[in-house]
This record gives sequence, structure tokens and C-alpha cells, in this order.
Amino acid sequence: MRLLFAGTPKVAVATLDALLESGHEVVAVLTRPDALAGRGRRLVASAVAQRATELGLRLMQPDRPTDPDFLADLEILGVDVAPIVAYGGLIPPAALALPRNGWINLHFSLLPAWRGAAPVQRAIMAGDDITGASTFILEEGLDTGPVLGVVTETIRPTDTSGDVLARLALSGAELMVRTLDAIEEGVAVPSPQPNDGISLAPRITTDEVRIDWTRPALAIDRLVRGATPEPGAWTTLRGQRLGVGPVKLLVDDTSLVAGQLGVDRAGIRVGTGSHAVLLGEVKPAGKRWMPASDWARGARLSESEVVE
Repeated sequence: MRLLFAGTPKVAVATLDALLESGHEVVAVLTRPDALAGRGRRLVASAVAQRATELGLRLMQPDRPTDPDFLADLEILGVDVAPIVAYGGLIPPAALALPRNGWINLHFSLLPAWRGAAPVQRAIMAGDDITGASTFILEEGLDTGPVLGVVTETIRPTDTSGDVLARLALSGAELMVRTLDAIEEGVAVPSPQPNDGISLAPRITTDEVRIDWTRPALAIDRLVRGATPEPGAWTTLRGQRLGVGPVKLLVDDTSLVAGQLGVDRAGIRVGTGSHAVLLGEVKPAGKRWMPASDWARGARLSESEVVE
């Protein structure tokens, strides 16, 4: 089948590569426009745009998928189906109607759980043991279309959202190819999503991932892992922001009050609402990620200090 692939971040690249190795033809790639990034605030192409350029694929980057020129080009392309992975913009009804077999979305949750922009992050923060990926027919509602296929993935005790997404990017890419094969063969069976079990996964804000050290250690552990690598959990010390990477639970250590630092040869501990946690990597303001023990030596921490 003739395909228009739509996607933007790195997690979508595996699906593009899998489609190019399948029996289908990717005739064009839709991605978000180049965006300002980095400390120098320079324009940077998306991961999908960079991959498409490397491969010599036709690249489409409208400001909005409602742009008349984009809609006209899409109609001329005459694609059979448009697989989409984390494109980052709403596809308007006028565009939804153009591919002969619609738009097939790869979403990183077991729908109807965690509909929205941050499904894996929300699943980890909620303490889910299982997640997965779903392919479904895109419609106007938020991730509400009938499901065509699923794969499951265990969330391990130390997994970050980056870890889980890396695995789902690969298994989801295979799922997308199987789904498109089934559509081409006429054997795909859409299953309407149930009305129960619905949960929402809105984009995570920076304020949400500021650590409240009065919460139980397990909740803090989940928050940090869910926010790693993006947008990154954080706290403050001496009025300066400090990024916090995954922590280790110290279930037998209740010697510190919430936010209190414990500095010794074993590492840098922080008290919580239950028991202490051991810091792994931290990111001081304006610096790179580093082991917490290295940061502590440079900052000359004392046990009388607290993070908040």
C-alpha cells in the first residue's frame, strides 16, 4: 500500500524504519516544523525529519495540518493509509477523510487506558505493572477510535519512561506493520473501545514534577522514573533548582525528616514522608548530569540542609 507516515520524536523513528523494510511504500513523511531548541535557541529538525532527510524521502512540514496546500498535496498523493506515531498535532477531519483506509495511530498504552500525550509517564507514576501499545483508527476524539491490535509490556521496578518507550518503540513498530498487513489483506477487525477503564494522560507540566519530599518514598520514586528523561523531576537547594534522576529506596532508613540531606560515604540520602531514598544522578542549575556524590563534594553539603 502507498503510505503517508506521520511522526515527530525519536520514538517514532523505529516505525518509519520498519515500514520502509516492509512490503509497503512510504511515499511521503509528515512531521512538525523545525523548532527552537538548546541553549543557543537554534532551529532543529525533528528526529523523524532528520531520518527522512537521510533516506531521501519527501518531507511535509506544514505549520498546521489544516493548511490548504498540505491538504491539496495529500489528496494528490492518493495514499491508501496514513500510519501515525506521536505526530504532535491534531489531524483535521478534512485530512482524516483523504487516505482510502484512514489514519492508523500507534499509541503507547493499552487503550482505553491513558489516552493523551504522556501515557507511559502517567502509567509509571500511577504504579502500573503492565502497559503496552495499541494501533487504532484515528478519529476526531482523543484516542477514542476502534482498536486494531495490541502488544503488552511489563513495567519493571527500575524502569524510567525512557526505558519503557524504547522497548515499545520497537514492539510497536512491528505491531504497526502487522496492522497494515492485515488491512491490506482485508482481515483487520476493529474493536470499539470499552466505556470502562478510561484514564487520561495529559502532557506533564514542569510544576507537576517538582518533588514533594513529604510524600512517601515509593510515590517519589515513581514520579522521578516517570519524569525521566523528560521533563525531568526537580527540587531546590539554597534557592537553586536541582534536577533529580532515579533514586534508590532505603526501606530501613527512617533517620531523616522529609527533605533532610544525609551525607556520608554511602552516598547522598534524602528523607521523605516514609523512609529515605538514595540519590543517583543530579543536575545542578546550568551544569550537566553528574553522580550525586560528586555534586555533594563540590557543593560542600551538610546534614543540616534540606531540599524542598
